[in-house]
Amino acid sequence: MTDVSFSPNRAGLLAALEALLEPPSCRVDDELDESLPEAGIGEIETLGLLAPLIIGGAQALGSKTAFAHMDPPTPWITWATTQWNAALNQNLLHPDVAPVARAIEERVIQWLVPYFGMSGGHMTPGSTIANLTALWAARELQGIRRVVASKASHLSIAKAAHILGLEMLVTETNSKGEVDCTQLPEDLADSALVLTAGTTSAGAIDDMTLVGRAAWTHVDAAWAGPLRFSNAYSSRLSGIDAADSVSISAHKWLFQPKESGLVLFKDAAAAHEAVSFGGAYLAVPNVGLLGSHGANAVPLLATLLSWGRAGLERRIDATMALSNQLFEYLGARPEVQLYAPNASGVILWRAGDGSDTKTIFERLPVGSASITSVAEQDWIRHVPANPNAEIELLTNAINQALCE
Repeated sequence: MTDVSFSPNRAGLLAALEALLEPPSCRVDDELDESLPEAGIGEIETLGLLAPLIIGGAQALGSKTAFAHMDPPTPWITWATTQWNAALNQNLLHPDVAPVARAIEERVIQWLVPYFGMSGGHMTPGSTIANLTALWAARELQGIRRVVASKASHLSIAKAAHILGLEMLVTETNSKGEVDCTQLPEDLADSALVLTAGTTSAGAIDDMTLVGRAAWTHVDAAWAGPLRFSNAYSSRLSGIDAADSVSISAHKWLFQPKESGLVLFKDAAAAHEAVSFGGAYLAVPNVGLLGSHGANAVPLLATLLSWGRAGLERRIDATMALSNQLFEYLGARPEVQLYAPNASGVILWRAGDGSDTKTIFERLPVGSASITSVAEQDWIRHVPANPNAEIELLTNAINQALCE
């Protein structure tokens, strides 16, 4: 007997594609049962039930006013290749299960490492795991006992230190949200120094001349790392090539579906050996934190192959141009206070006349801004992850919000 649920169903797959091409509206009565149904309703009916809920109810990250978070819309080629991945279910833990997928990940890493001065690395579900892996390698190879990072560093750094049993020293930031160099310890011989390229709240880029001050320097470039592919903005990360490790969230400014991240190493062979484990059921050592993991490099390879470096640069430069336009607009308004210069596209602002920041935020279109807290003050935050945003629509909305 053949279970048809594991064979391609043309009608079902076409229905799923149609729902993507013409997204249904979310119905107010769309909801799921509170308990697992005893009898299923079948695949076609399930697609019809879920499309308005999942697609219709989702936030449109590619809408004309989407400018709030580090979550981009994804290129359609990743939709296709992600579907391939789901159908094939390759497991990179075992070479015999995923011979081509493993080679694809190696090729993607090979393409990317020269831009960061690294020798190799591997993919992770995101920078949280990438940061933990990098600091794990630092502990094993350099015997670090302490992690030093600014208070603007991502929360995953403190998580990693806690998991690895390392002391965590948090330092102050300067007026632009960068690590305050004067607050760093003189002796970092037992430390991993974490520098951030694109802080989560403000997009600040730490001083890369600090690379090499510690026993190990890790650069958390989850957000701003892709600036290295832009001729116009690559210099903002000058010095990153001297780091011991770098993390990047491909599901941010490389426009990939979640979960897609990278951890890269200066000496990848040594780092990978330090974080590898074997097992009787494994043909090759298991590198890094993950056991079974899928072929996340396939959508990234497809994107890089279809766009090339120049195509990736064009999208990054386009989003930076949008953030520059917004920054100039806000800077020309005397009643607006900007937090810092535009380092990596992330813009923070608030009304300088004492108007309540959250009230102004609530007047803006949903998805056009977010709220963050810096220096115990609320700021409205914009992030240029969406190449399809139209700044004129956003500036008109800001103008109306300020004038109400």
